[in-house]
Amino acid sequence: MKWKAVARSAIGTSHENQGIVCQDYGDYRIFQDVIIVGAVADGAGSAKHSDVGAKLAVETVLKCFSDISEYPEKQEEFEQGFSQPLSKEEAQKVFAEIVNKVITELQKQADEKDYFINDLACTLLVFLATPDWFAAMQIGDGFIVMRSQESEYQLLFQPDKGEFANETTFITSANAVKEMQVTVISEKQEFICASTDGLEKVAIRLSDWEPFSPFFKPLEEYLHEPVNGEEKDKYLMEFLNSERLNSRTDDDKTLLLCLFDESKIR
Repeated sequence: MKWKAVARSAIGTSHENQGIVCQDYGDYRIFQDVIIVGAVADGAGSAKHSDVGAKLAVETVLKCFSDISEYPEKQEEFEQGFSQPLSKEEAQKVFAEIVNKVITELQKQADEKDYFINDLACTLLVFLATPDWFAAMQIGDGFIVMRSQESEYQLLFQPDKGEFANETTFITSANAVKEMQVTVISEKQEFICASTDGLEKVAIRLSDWEPFSPFFKPLEEYLHEPVNGEEKDKYLMEFLNSERLNSRTDDDKTLLLCLFDESKIR
């Protein structure tokens, strides 16, 4: 594989102390070795079943792409469709369709369980990367940080922060699609990190929204190490649950890390 990736979440100490489950979720899929799709969601603290909403939102995003790739007759179409960078308008349309599918699935879940759809409220960050270009969207807070050969770590979008503390846009908000941030970059990204807002204060310099390099460099180096799945899990979970990290943030924490490994190219 040309892409290496890992996604893990850890409950925040505030939720642990209150007996609340982790409301974050993140996952990814790699297609034909060259296309990676990742998604991260953070359930709203005020929503009764936001943990369910966050997981369903991420799973729905990945299913949108998986459904295409599972059919042999559509695999070539899938590859060709993403062989060239999308335009900003095309990306906006693709991500808007995905958001609407997520909203539909959340509404179905709400109807089946007799919830209000706002009980499933969550933020959502999604990206699609190939060896040559990158597209992403963000609704709400959290962050996506990337590094290319030609640049240092860069924050893709400024997190959506409302007028009051802990206020942001959720995918269930009436203005979700309108507030969705979208971009396309016609350049290979060697390292990608998507995260929920639980890590913002330790990973991003909030005074000017610049990534804090000492946070990201060890994570990128960790992906370069030839470790198996169990060792990979151990390192990342120990980091997410470390006393040092928990002393600086008591929120749930999710990391989705991706590395384009040139050594894997045949």
